[in-house]
Amino acid sequence: MIPVDIIRGNSPIILVMPHSGLYIPRDIYARLNETGRQLSDTDWHIDRLYADLLPNATMVRANFHRYVVDPNRDPSGASLYPGQNTTGLCPLIDFDNTPIYYANQTPDAAEIERRRLAYHAPYHTALEAEVARVKSIHGVALLYDCHSIRSKVPYLFDGALPDFNIGSNSGQTCSRGIQDLVSEICAKAAGYTHVVNGRFKGGWTTRNYGRPDDGVHAIQMELSQINYMNETSPWIYAPPRAEKLRAVLKTLLTALEVHILKGNIT
Repeated sequence: MIPVDIIRGNSPIILVMPHSGLYIPRDIYARLNETGRQLSDTDWHIDRLYADLLPNATMVRANFHRYVVDPNRDPSGASLYPGQNTTGLCPLIDFDNTPIYYANQTPDAAEIERRRLAYHAPYHTALEAEVARVKSIHGVALLYDCHSIRSKVPYLFDGALPDFNIGSNSGQTCSRGIQDLVSEICAKAAGYTHVVNGRFKGGWTTRNYGRPDDGVHAIQMELSQINYMNETSPWIYAPPRAEKLRAVLKTLLTALEVHILKGNIT
């Protein structure tokens, strides 16, 4: 299994998909309990949702599941949201705070490090290379970090999540112009809600790569899954809802590309 798939393009935008992969090695899968084997915390169908919306964009997609190791977590294991409920580098629970392993089958520190080296590290080595390549073409690069989650997850947040959750780590990972453009387009999307730097301010990818002063911008988009799929098992893609959402995402990505190519990066 190749840890990461890469589709190279010449756009200044890189679509990053850390949580749509489904691969789990047999030895790990055998230790997952019934809850873990559901893989319910997958960012289901994200690759399909974004397919061909920006034809010249680069795509970097993890093929392994986040239950193996989460490529959007700090490799040190430090929490991105201190004081708030979340899952770790090698999750032991799902988003409902239910254990995903059989008793006494959770990975120890040595195994977590092996997983990091086998999956997390190669994924980010590949992503770093694409950032450097795209920046060499345009002098700037934008990582658009693609995510989705159930609209209601009480363990992680209260109530229903807005439809578009824009994260820039409180404005630190991209220019104000990029953040404002994304926010404005989401605000104009009829029938949808949005928030900027709400519950999801950007994971490790956004925070690690977003260096606006060095010409690398990063923004996370966490979508509410209710707008394009069945949120409970079976996690079926819903084309009518998805096409409506895809139209907004296409407008958004196209506008971002034009914004950057025109040099309006501030």
